[in-house]
Amino acid sequence: MQTLGGPAKGDKVYSVFELTSSVKASIEDEFPHVWVVGEISNCTLHSSGHAYFTLKDDLAQLSCVFFKTARQGALVPEEGLRVIAQGRLSVYEKRGQYQLVVNTLVAAGRGELYAAFNELKARLEREGLFDESRKRPLPKFPDTAGLITSPTGAAIRDFIRTAGR
Repeated sequence: MQTLGGPAKGDKVYSVFELTSSVKASIEDEFPHVWVVGEISNCTLHSSGHAYFTLKDDLAQLSCVFFKTARQGALVPEEGLRVIAQGRLSVYEKRGQYQLVVNTLVAAGRGELYAAFNELKARLEREGLFDESRKRPLPKFPDTAGLITSPTGAAIRDFIRTAGR
């Protein structure tokens, strides 16, 4: 592997942890108290009492954690619910992923994305596409497989490598 050269004299070289910790401190200083509106998806209520979910809109998504202590007596997050969440931005260092640590959750109706999903599901069901009679058993050893992806992406290379094994 060819590189363009190393760090210049005097450049700080961070460990992954040092850089992530620095980003975390910056984000937490800049966003200690924010309100965010979005639709809940991928909601998991963990046995620990914590709730993990994604807030999303048409253009972006944000990982959220709603800890047990903050959840007591609060709105229960559920799939497709449109909410206004109050909390602080933080970084989960093990993954280098930023997230909203939720303190308050206020219902703001049903989400449009969830409604559109349910409408599509109902239409496909009316068309009979979910009927058991249409389902066929999967073969134990398929003769053919299809992959829809970019011809130059990592997915096609991984597929070819795995199929070859």
